[in-house]
Amino acid sequence: MVTLGLAGATAPFDPLILLILALGIEAYVGDAAFVFRRIKHPIAIIGALIGFFDDKLNRPKRSQVDRAIRGAFVVIFMIALTGSIGVGVMWLTLHVEWGWVLECLLLVTLLAGRSLYDAVARVAKGLELDGLQGGRDAVRHIVGRDPNSLDAPGIARAAVESLAENFSDAVAAPVFWYVLLGFPGILVYKTVNTMDSMIGHKTPLHQAFGFTAARLDDALNAIPARLSALIFAAAALFVPTANPSAAIKTAVRDAGKHRSFNAGWPEGAMAGALGIALAGPRTYGGEVVNDHWMGDGRARLSHKDIERALYLYGVACLITGGIVAGIAAVRL
Repeated sequence: MVTLGLAGATAPFDPLILLILALGIEAYVGDAAFVFRRIKHPIAIIGALIGFFDDKLNRPKRSQVDRAIRGAFVVIFMIALTGSIGVGVMWLTLHVEWGWVLECLLLVTLLAGRSLYDAVARVAKGLELDGLQGGRDAVRHIVGRDPNSLDAPGIARAAVESLAENFSDAVAAPVFWYVLLGFPGILVYKTVNTMDSMIGHKTPLHQAFGFTAARLDDALNAIPARLSALIFAAAALFVPTANPSAAIKTAVRDAGKHRSFNAGWPEGAMAGALGIALAGPRTYGGEVVNDHWMGDGRARLSHKDIERALYLYGVACLITGGIVAGIAAVRL
């Protein structure tokens, strides 16, 4: 048994082994849609609560200051609630013989490596088999921009950008916060990330109310996003034609050009590793946004470039699991 830091409590095995097990299960079953057609996904429950607070507290008639304070209250409440639940789940793992099963199952639901892979792979398949319309139909599920404004290379770039950026959100950051703080860490991270995706927008409705959520999400992703760039560079060592040094060089040079404080790091690393160009001008809600290009390579991507990116992503996921295994081995 491994002694853990909760009043001398013991668990059947190191929680990092539990994380490795959950990573393996999630890689096999993905989002387990067959299960969550019958019961609510934990993130859906968290999202429903955030939506309730958004409806009740974020009314346009209130001042911006009032809405900002209320939004900060929501963040504090949600962190306190999910942090407490996380501590409770961890207590079960430490004190109940089969309590670790619950934590493992919940961990699987909080990781999204396989579901991200599948969603991006559908874009590649749609482009290859059904052309422009097939790509548009698939990419609309993973990007916020208008798919009808995208040509085939634009669809491919959008898919690769989403894959790179969400590697941090779906894999690297949840793993990082679990390794650092255990189950409360990953649950609080996913809660903040969900709040950011729901209310952390720079729109008249949410700019004040979601300010705290957006800034906290930036803070929690700061280290994982930069680690993601390093992991992509390491993965490039094992991917034919990929360039690890270009991954690091491009991430360092171009990350600051991205509108997001964090997303530029994994996107820049992906662009440099594969010798492609990402970002650039794009359309959101009918408005053209002239973002900078990231990377020095080709901008006219195809479904084959998505497949190369998926290969790099898969290796990066394996490396992430390997890092966890290495930390677990050192702790034994």
